[in-house]
Amino acid sequence: MLVNSLTICAALFAVGQPNDDWQKLESTHIKNIRQVTRDFIRAGEGYFSPDGTKVIFQAEEKGENPFYQMFVMDLKSGAVRRVSPGAGKTTCGYFHPKADRILFASTHLDPDAKKHYAGEFKLRDEEKLTKKRRRYVWDFDPYMQIFEGNSDGSGLKQLTSSKGYNAEGSYSADGKKIVFCSNRSNEKNLELYTMDADGSNVRQLTNAPGCYNGGPFFSPDATKVIFRSDRKKKDHLQLFVINVDGTGEKALTDDENWVFWAPYWHKDGKHIIYTAADHSNPLMRPNYDLYWMNIESGKKTRLTFAPGADVLPVFSPDQTKIMWTSNRDGRSPTQLYIGDFTPPN
Repeated sequence: MLVNSLTICAALFAVGQPNDDWQKLESTHIKNIRQVTRDFIRAGEGYFSPDGTKVIFQAEEKGENPFYQMFVMDLKSGAVRRVSPGAGKTTCGYFHPKADRILFASTHLDPDAKKHYAGEFKLRDEEKLTKKRRRYVWDFDPYMQIFEGNSDGSGLKQLTSSKGYNAEGSYSADGKKIVFCSNRSNEKNLELYTMDADGSNVRQLTNAPGCYNGGPFFSPDATKVIFRSDRKKKDHLQLFVINVDGTGEKALTDDENWVFWAPYWHKDGKHIIYTAADHSNPLMRPNYDLYWMNIESGKKTRLTFAPGADVLPVFSPDQTKIMWTSNRDGRSPTQLYIGDFTPPN
Protein backbone atom coordinates (compact mmCIF):
# COMPACT_ATOMS: atom_id res chain seq x y z
CA MET A 1 0.00 0.00 0.00
CA LEU A 2 2.82 6.88 -4.45
CA VAL A 3 1.47 9.75 -8.45
CA ASN A 4 -1.81 11.08 -6.73
CA SER A 5 -2.00 11.18 -2.96
CA LEU A 6 -5.24 9.30 -2.35
CA THR A 7 -6.41 9.47 1.23
CA ILE A 8 -7.29 5.78 1.29
CA CYS A 9 -4.98 5.45 4.27
CA ALA A 10 -4.34 9.08 5.13
CA ALA A 11 -4.95 8.41 8.80
CA LEU A 12 -3.64 4.89 9.03
CA PHE A 13 -1.63 5.84 12.09
CA ALA A 14 -4.03 8.44 13.42
CA VAL A 15 -5.67 8.23 16.80
CA GLY A 16 -9.38 8.98 17.00
CA GLN A 17 -11.38 9.95 20.05
CA PRO A 18 -10.91 6.99 22.43
CA ASN A 19 -13.89 5.30 24.03
CA ASP A 20 -13.25 3.63 27.37
CA ASP A 21 -15.78 0.93 26.48
CA TRP A 22 -14.39 0.21 23.02
CA GLN A 23 -13.50 -3.41 23.77
CA LYS A 24 -17.00 -4.07 25.07
CA LEU A 25 -18.51 -2.41 22.01
CA GLU A 26 -16.40 -4.55 19.67
CA SER A 27 -17.26 -7.78 21.43
CA THR A 28 -20.82 -7.54 20.14
CA HIS A 29 -19.68 -8.82 16.76
CA ILE A 30 -15.97 -9.65 17.08
CA LYS A 31 -14.54 -11.93 19.76
CA ASN A 32 -11.28 -13.72 20.48
CA ILE A 33 -9.17 -11.13 18.65
CA ARG A 34 -5.56 -12.22 18.19
CA GLN A 35 -2.54 -10.74 16.47
CA VAL A 36 -1.33 -12.82 13.51
CA THR A 37 1.91 -11.17 12.32
CA ARG A 38 4.75 -10.11 14.59
CA ASP A 39 8.25 -10.45 13.17
CA PHE A 40 7.93 -7.64 10.65
CA ILE A 41 8.47 -3.90 10.75
CA ARG A 42 4.90 -3.60 9.47
CA ALA A 43 2.42 -5.94 7.83
CA GLY A 44 -1.08 -5.86 6.37
CA GLU A 45 -3.62 -6.58 3.63
CA GLY A 46 -4.04 -10.29 4.24
CA TYR A 47 -6.27 -12.81 2.45
CA PHE A 48 -7.16 -16.40 3.36
CA SER A 49 -6.36 -19.49 1.30
CA PRO A 50 -9.43 -21.39 0.01
CA ASP A 51 -9.22 -23.91 2.88
CA GLY A 52 -8.60 -21.21 5.49
CA THR A 53 -5.32 -22.73 6.71
CA LYS A 54 -2.99 -20.07 5.24
CA VAL A 55 -2.92 -16.34 4.62
CA ILE A 56 -1.10 -14.26 2.05
CA PHE A 57 -0.08 -10.75 3.06
CA GLN A 58 2.35 -7.92 2.43
CA ALA A 59 4.99 -6.96 4.96
CA GLU A 60 8.26 -5.09 5.38
CA GLU A 61 11.20 -7.27 6.31
CA LYS A 62 14.13 -6.08 8.35
CA GLY A 63 16.94 -5.32 5.92
CA GLU A 64 17.80 -3.15 2.93
CA ASN A 65 14.34 -3.03 1.33
CA PRO A 66 11.91 -0.63 3.07
CA PHE A 67 8.99 -1.61 0.84
CA TYR A 68 6.41 -4.37 1.15
CA GLN A 69 7.14 -7.90 -0.03
CA MET A 70 4.65 -10.75 -0.26
CA PHE A 71 4.47 -13.59 2.28
CA VAL A 72 2.43 -16.72 2.96
CA MET A 73 1.85 -17.93 6.52
CA ASP A 74 0.60 -21.27 7.78
CA LEU A 75 -1.86 -20.29 10.50
CA LYS A 76 -1.44 -23.47 12.54
CA SER A 77 2.36 -23.56 12.70
CA GLY A 78 3.04 -19.88 12.21
CA ALA A 79 5.63 -20.69 9.55
CA VAL A 80 6.16 -17.82 7.12
CA ARG A 81 7.68 -17.86 3.64
CA ARG A 82 8.44 -14.92 1.37
CA VAL A 83 6.85 -15.67 -2.00
CA SER A 84 7.91 -12.55 -3.93
CA PRO A 85 11.40 -12.07 -5.41
CA GLY A 86 12.49 -9.62 -2.68
CA ALA A 87 13.30 -6.57 -4.81
CA GLY A 88 11.13 -3.52 -5.42
CA LYS A 89 7.59 -3.23 -4.08
CA THR A 90 4.66 -5.63 -3.94
CA THR A 91 0.97 -5.35 -3.17
CA CYS A 92 -2.39 -7.12 -3.30
CA GLY A 93 -1.68 -10.82 -2.88
CA TYR A 94 -4.53 -13.28 -3.44
CA PHE A 95 -5.01 -17.05 -3.48
CA HIS A 96 -6.39 -18.88 -6.49
CA PRO A 97 -9.71 -20.40 -5.33
CA LYS A 98 -9.26 -23.73 -7.12
CA ALA A 99 -5.51 -24.36 -7.36
CA ASP A 100 -2.35 -24.07 -5.27
CA ARG A 101 -1.53 -20.73 -6.90
CA ILE A 102 -1.20 -17.11 -5.83
CA LEU A 103 -1.53 -13.70 -7.44
CA PHE A 104 0.24 -10.45 -6.57
CA ALA A 105 1.62 -7.26 -8.11
CA SER A 106 5.32 -6.39 -8.04
CA THR A 107 7.89 -3.91 -9.37
CA HIS A 108 10.84 -6.30 -9.18
CA LEU A 109 11.38 -5.99 -12.96
CA ASP A 110 12.08 -2.25 -12.61
CA PRO A 111 15.79 -1.94 -13.51
CA ASP A 112 16.09 0.82 -10.89
CA ALA A 113 14.04 -0.92 -8.19
CA LYS A 114 16.80 -0.88 -5.59
CA LYS A 115 17.69 2.75 -6.27
CA HIS A 116 14.42 3.81 -4.64
CA TYR A 117 15.36 2.36 -1.24
CA ALA A 118 17.67 5.23 -0.24
CA GLY A 119 15.01 7.85 -0.85
CA GLU A 120 12.51 6.05 1.36
CA PHE A 121 15.01 5.68 4.20
CA LYS A 122 15.89 9.37 3.90
CA LEU A 123 12.24 10.34 4.33
CA ARG A 124 12.02 8.13 7.41
CA ASP A 125 15.10 9.76 8.90
CA GLU A 126 13.48 13.16 8.36
CA GLU A 127 10.37 11.93 10.16
CA LYS A 128 12.46 10.96 13.16
CA LEU A 129 14.15 14.36 13.26
CA THR A 130 10.94 16.37 12.90
CA LYS A 131 8.83 13.88 14.89
CA LYS A 132 6.12 14.35 12.28
CA ARG A 133 4.64 11.40 10.46
CA ARG A 134 4.13 11.66 6.74
CA ARG A 135 0.67 11.59 5.27
CA TYR A 136 0.20 8.10 3.92
CA VAL A 137 -0.12 8.12 0.14
CA TRP A 138 -0.26 5.33 -2.41
CA ASP A 139 2.27 5.12 -5.22
CA PHE A 140 0.85 4.10 -8.59
CA ASP A 141 4.26 2.84 -9.62
CA PRO A 142 4.57 2.63 -13.44
CA TYR A 143 6.54 -0.62 -13.13
CA MET A 144 3.85 -2.41 -11.12
CA GLN A 145 2.78 -5.58 -12.95
CA ILE A 146 0.65 -8.59 -11.97
CA PHE A 147 2.23 -12.03 -11.52
CA GLU A 148 0.94 -15.47 -10.62
CA GLY A 149 2.82 -18.46 -9.34
CA ASN A 150 2.84 -21.43 -7.01
CA SER A 151 1.93 -20.74 -3.39
CA ASP A 152 5.57 -21.23 -2.39
CA GLY A 153 6.67 -18.43 -4.73
CA SER A 154 8.08 -20.69 -7.45
CA GLY A 155 7.06 -20.67 -11.09
CA LEU A 156 6.29 -16.96 -11.34
CA LYS A 157 4.57 -15.91 -14.55
CA GLN A 158 3.93 -12.32 -15.61
CA LEU A 159 0.26 -11.78 -16.51
CA THR A 160 0.28 -8.09 -17.44
CA SER A 161 2.81 -6.24 -19.56
CA SER A 162 1.12 -2.96 -20.51
CA LYS A 163 3.13 0.10 -19.51
CA GLY A 164 1.89 1.69 -16.31
CA TYR A 165 0.36 0.64 -13.02
CA ASN A 166 -1.29 -2.81 -13.05
CA ALA A 167 -2.28 -4.09 -9.60
CA GLU A 168 -5.06 -4.65 -7.05
CA GLY A 169 -6.01 -7.95 -8.68
CA SER A 170 -8.30 -10.70 -7.38
CA TYR A 171 -9.84 -13.88 -8.79
CA SER A 172 -13.45 -14.77 -9.44
CA ALA A 173 -14.78 -17.63 -7.30
CA ASP A 174 -14.26 -20.16 -10.11
CA GLY A 175 -10.71 -18.95 -10.72
CA LYS A 176 -11.35 -18.22 -14.39
CA LYS A 177 -11.24 -14.41 -14.25
CA ILE A 178 -9.17 -11.66 -12.64
CA VAL A 179 -10.34 -8.11 -12.00
CA PHE A 180 -7.70 -5.41 -11.50
CA CYS A 181 -6.83 -1.70 -11.60
CA SER A 182 -4.70 -0.14 -14.34
CA ASN A 183 -3.81 3.18 -15.93
CA ARG A 184 -2.69 1.50 -19.17
CA SER A 185 -4.84 3.78 -21.33
CA ASN A 186 -3.87 7.04 -19.65
CA GLU A 187 -1.72 7.63 -16.57
CA LYS A 188 -4.43 9.87 -15.13
CA ASN A 189 -7.20 7.31 -15.62
CA LEU A 190 -7.12 4.45 -13.13
CA GLU A 191 -9.84 2.16 -14.42
CA LEU A 192 -10.95 -1.39 -13.66
CA TYR A 193 -10.31 -4.21 -16.11
CA THR A 194 -11.05 -7.91 -16.26
CA MET A 195 -8.93 -10.59 -17.88
CA ASP A 196 -8.80 -14.36 -18.11
CA ALA A 197 -6.71 -16.05 -15.43
CA ASP A 198 -3.85 -16.51 -17.92
CA GLY A 199 -3.71 -12.77 -18.65
CA SER A 200 -5.55 -12.91 -21.97
CA ASN A 201 -8.82 -11.31 -23.09
CA VAL A 202 -8.39 -7.99 -21.25
CA ARG A 203 -11.53 -5.86 -21.15
CA GLN A 204 -12.15 -2.44 -19.60
CA LEU A 205 -14.91 -2.48 -16.99
CA THR A 206 -15.26 1.12 -15.73
CA ASN A 207 -15.18 4.41 -17.60
CA ALA A 208 -14.54 7.38 -15.31
CA PRO A 209 -11.77 9.55 -16.83
CA GLY A 210 -9.62 11.38 -14.31
CA CYS A 211 -10.78 9.25 -11.39
CA TYR A 212 -9.33 6.41 -9.39
CA ASN A 213 -11.22 3.11 -9.53
CA GLY A 214 -9.62 0.34 -7.48
CA GLY A 215 -9.76 -2.37 -4.86
CA PRO A 216 -12.13 -4.58 -6.91
CA PHE A 217 -13.59 -7.96 -5.96
CA PHE A 218 -16.01 -10.22 -7.82
CA SER A 219 -19.27 -11.06 -6.07
CA PRO A 220 -19.57 -14.71 -4.95
CA ASP A 221 -21.64 -15.52 -8.05
CA ALA A 222 -19.23 -13.55 -10.30
CA THR A 223 -22.02 -11.37 -11.73
CA LYS A 224 -20.89 -8.12 -10.09
CA VAL A 225 -17.75 -6.29 -8.97
CA ILE A 226 -17.49 -4.10 -5.90
CA PHE A 227 -14.86 -1.34 -5.79
CA ARG A 228 -13.88 2.10 -4.50
CA SER A 229 -13.67 5.34 -6.47
CA ASP A 230 -13.25 9.07 -5.92
CA ARG A 231 -15.96 10.09 -8.41
CA LYS A 232 -17.69 12.54 -6.07
CA LYS A 233 -14.67 14.38 -4.69
CA LYS A 234 -11.00 13.88 -5.45
CA ASP A 235 -9.31 11.55 -2.97
CA HIS A 236 -12.56 11.01 -1.03
CA LEU A 237 -13.40 7.45 -1.89
CA GLN A 238 -16.92 6.06 -2.13
CA LEU A 239 -18.11 2.49 -2.68
CA PHE A 240 -19.59 1.28 -5.96
CA VAL A 241 -20.91 -1.93 -7.48
CA ILE A 242 -21.06 -2.73 -11.21
CA ASN A 243 -22.15 -5.67 -13.33
CA VAL A 244 -19.30 -7.66 -14.90
CA ASP A 245 -20.41 -6.51 -18.36
CA GLY A 246 -19.95 -2.86 -17.33
CA THR A 247 -23.65 -2.06 -16.95
CA GLY A 248 -25.70 -1.14 -13.90
CA GLU A 249 -23.07 0.81 -12.01
CA LYS A 250 -24.43 1.96 -8.64
CA ALA A 251 -23.00 4.05 -5.80
CA LEU A 252 -23.38 2.37 -2.40
CA THR A 253 -22.17 5.44 -0.47
CA ASP A 254 -22.58 9.11 -1.28
CA ASP A 255 -21.05 11.36 1.35
CA GLU A 256 -18.09 13.56 0.39
CA ASN A 257 -17.27 14.15 4.07
CA TRP A 258 -16.47 10.47 4.56
CA VAL A 259 -13.92 8.15 3.00
CA PHE A 260 -15.19 4.63 2.28
CA TRP A 261 -12.88 1.95 0.95
CA ALA A 262 -11.66 -1.67 1.11
CA PRO A 263 -15.06 -3.33 0.50
CA TYR A 264 -15.14 -7.14 0.62
CA TRP A 265 -18.08 -9.44 -0.12
CA HIS A 266 -19.82 -11.67 2.37
CA LYS A 267 -20.63 -15.08 0.91
CA ASP A 268 -24.35 -14.29 0.80
CA GLY A 269 -23.75 -11.64 -1.87
CA LYS A 270 -26.01 -9.21 -0.03
CA HIS A 271 -23.59 -7.84 2.57
CA ILE A 272 -20.11 -6.38 2.56
CA ILE A 273 -17.51 -5.46 5.15
CA TYR A 274 -15.53 -2.29 4.56
CA THR A 275 -13.51 0.58 6.05
CA ALA A 276 -14.74 4.13 6.66
CA ALA A 277 -13.82 7.38 8.42
CA ASP A 278 -15.40 10.78 8.90
CA HIS A 279 -13.34 13.57 7.25
CA SER A 280 -15.78 16.40 7.91
CA ASN A 281 -13.66 18.10 10.60
CA PRO A 282 -10.45 19.47 9.07
CA LEU A 283 -9.05 20.17 12.55
CA MET A 284 -9.20 16.54 13.67
CA ARG A 285 -7.48 13.62 12.01
CA PRO A 286 -10.04 10.90 11.32
CA ASN A 287 -9.71 7.32 12.48
CA TYR A 288 -10.69 4.36 10.32
CA ASP A 289 -12.98 1.58 11.53
CA LEU A 290 -14.67 -1.48 10.08
CA TYR A 291 -18.32 -1.48 9.08
CA TRP A 292 -20.92 -3.97 7.83
CA MET A 293 -23.45 -3.04 5.16
CA ASN A 294 -26.53 -4.58 3.59
CA ILE A 295 -26.06 -3.42 -0.01
CA GLU A 296 -29.76 -3.84 -0.78
CA SER A 297 -31.16 -1.79 2.11
CA GLY A 298 -28.09 0.36 2.76
CA LYS A 299 -28.20 -0.42 6.49
CA LYS A 300 -24.76 0.00 8.12
CA THR A 301 -23.31 -1.31 11.39
CA ARG A 302 -20.03 -0.24 12.95
CA LEU A 303 -17.87 -3.19 14.02
CA THR A 304 -14.60 -1.82 15.50
CA PHE A 305 -14.01 0.92 18.06
CA ALA A 306 -10.29 0.72 18.89
CA PRO A 307 -8.31 3.95 19.31
CA GLY A 308 -6.07 2.89 16.40
CA ALA A 309 -6.94 2.38 12.74
CA ASP A 310 -8.75 -0.77 11.59
CA VAL A 311 -8.67 -1.29 7.81
CA LEU A 312 -8.72 -3.81 4.94
CA PRO A 313 -11.12 -6.43 6.36
CA VAL A 314 -11.78 -9.83 4.75
CA PHE A 315 -13.81 -12.92 5.64
CA SER A 316 -12.46 -16.41 6.18
CA PRO A 317 -13.80 -18.98 3.64
CA ASP A 318 -16.33 -20.29 6.18
CA GLN A 319 -17.33 -16.70 7.09
CA THR A 320 -16.82 -17.33 10.83
CA LYS A 321 -13.77 -15.05 11.11
CA ILE A 322 -12.55 -11.74 9.84
CA MET A 323 -8.96 -10.66 9.29
CA TRP A 324 -7.86 -7.07 9.04
CA THR A 325 -4.93 -4.66 9.29
CA SER A 326 -4.60 -2.57 12.43
CA ASN A 327 -2.43 -0.66 14.86
CA ARG A 328 -4.95 -1.19 17.60
CA ASP A 329 -3.46 1.29 20.06
CA GLY A 330 -2.92 4.01 17.47
CA ARG A 331 0.85 4.04 18.05
CA SER A 332 2.28 0.66 17.10
CA PRO A 333 3.16 -0.39 13.52
CA THR A 334 0.34 -2.10 11.66
CA GLN A 335 -0.01 -5.89 11.81
CA LEU A 336 -2.65 -8.46 10.88
CA TYR A 337 -5.37 -9.48 13.33
CA ILE A 338 -8.03 -12.21 13.24
CA GLY A 339 -11.26 -12.34 15.23
CA ASP A 340 -14.33 -14.58 15.47
CA PHE A 341 -17.20 -12.86 13.69
CA THR A 342 -20.92 -12.74 14.40
CA PRO A 343 -22.82 -10.84 11.68
CA PRO A 344 -25.22 -8.08 12.71
CA ASN A 345 -28.90 -8.80 12.24
